Amino acid sequence: MIDKELLDILACPACKADVKLEGDKIVCVKCLRRYPVRDDIPIMLIDEAELPPGSGKASRP
Repeated sequence: MIDKELLDILACPACKADVKLEGDKIVCVKCLRRYPVRDDIPIMLIDEAELPPGSGKASRP
């Protein structure tokens, strides 16, 4: 589980917007990229992010 204090200071590395936790992903509230969380560690790398549905680009597994 991601600590609330950590979640409050995280920002999307792509657009710098706030993020929120949805299940096992950290989701940007602006660009909707979804960043994985592995072993309770957010992987906030643009290359690891899943793009939002309908973006016209394939999402990463």
